[in-house]
Amino acid sequence: MTEPIPSPLAAIDENWQRALAVAAHPDDMEYGAAAAVARWTAQGKTVVYAMVTSGEAGIDSLDPAECAPLREAEQITSARLVGVDTVEFLRHPDGVVEYGLPLRRDIARLVRRHRPEIVLTTNFRETYGGVFPNQADHIAAGRAALDAARDAGNRWVFRELTAEGLEPWNGVRQVWAAGSPLSGHGVDTTDHFEAGVASLEAHAAYLAGLGGQMSDARGFLESMGRATGTRLGTRFAAAFEVINLHP
Repeated sequence: MTEPIPSPLAAIDENWQRALAVAAHPDDMEYGAAAAVARWTAQGKTVVYAMVTSGEAGIDSLDPAECAPLREAEQITSARLVGVDTVEFLRHPDGVVEYGLPLRRDIARLVRRHRPEIVLTTNFRETYGGVFPNQADHIAAGRAALDAARDAGNRWVFRELTAEGLEPWNGVRQVWAAGSPLSGHGVDTTDHFEAGVASLEAHAAYLAGLGGQMSDARGFLESMGRATGTRLGTRFAAAFEVINLHP
């Protein structure tokens, strides 16, 4: 029995200048989307990273108090390798991120401050294509990012943000979820694949503690990038679910 052939991907719209990437943990952007970020920053676009947690529950052998600053430092180094100079940490508790108003408000604050045209996040669907269940933190953070992108444009939602001097921003055109099983768009990352690998390898302590297939940065990204590239007609690619916020 042959495997089903994935549907082709449409080329993603790159007519924008500012993006805010919101992910649950340090390393989340690096598992597939960082090479795309490297492409965009090389085009002169600005991408800001925001991590909902510091990933302090991610290394079993390290106490969270010791792990958090280590993982934050690795994320900052990783981001610089793909042209991202600003990394913010919301420091919600790792492993138990709750979807709700506090998280939506924190992300809406970032949207109002950075005023992006595109909000990037990671897969927030329940599974990765029905085979492997998604992690609760990813689901909560991605759903909150989607809702906060809309919240940020409404003056009467989170009025305290206006009191802080942050005017509403209704300029987010789309939310892009990397690695979603509903991905219909892709971007060629062939020329920036090595930067993507280097950015994941910068999470050295995390990868050492992780073990298994996902600790092999190059092998994992090559497999995923080639599979996505086949759908886009390139050597390597990153896939995104595109959600329009305006008609």
